[in-house]
Amino acid sequence: MAQDCPSRALEPEHVQRLLLSSQEAKKSAYCPYSHFPVGAALLTGNGLIFSGCNVENACYPLGTCAERTAIQKAISEGHKDFRAIAISSDLQDDFISPCGACRQVMREFGTDWAVYMTKADGTYVVRTLQELLPASFGPEDLQKI
Repeated sequence: MAQDCPSRALEPEHVQRLLLSSQEAKKSAYCPYSHFPVGAALLTGNGLIFSGCNVENACYPLGTCAERTAIQKAISEGHKDFRAIAISSDLQDDFISPCGACRQVMREFGTDWAVYMTKADGTYVVRTLQELLPASFGPEDLQKI
């Protein structure tokens, strides 16, 4: 169940691969404090998928969200062009949404890529980063000085 597809909409088979990869990544989550596992799967411009999970730490601020883990893995492998990210959790009644920090990290790489936010049953909504972080600050703003 997709809504408001971004201009770089994915083919159904890519969506399914992305959603399944995010659900699989969730299984690796290290969340002994929140007990809130999250998985993410990031699709690059050339079709590769990088997955990530949340990794908590006893010093709470040092934990890392699943979305940022996936992005950092992709960047470390030389990829900076992203088409979409899917996020999975165990939420039953709400779609999992990226936190503000993750939205800003995603924004570093553009505003017109898709964010697939899922429920535990596999249903999803999709939004662009522009919709999730309107009037955002990005790399191009540093050139305006």
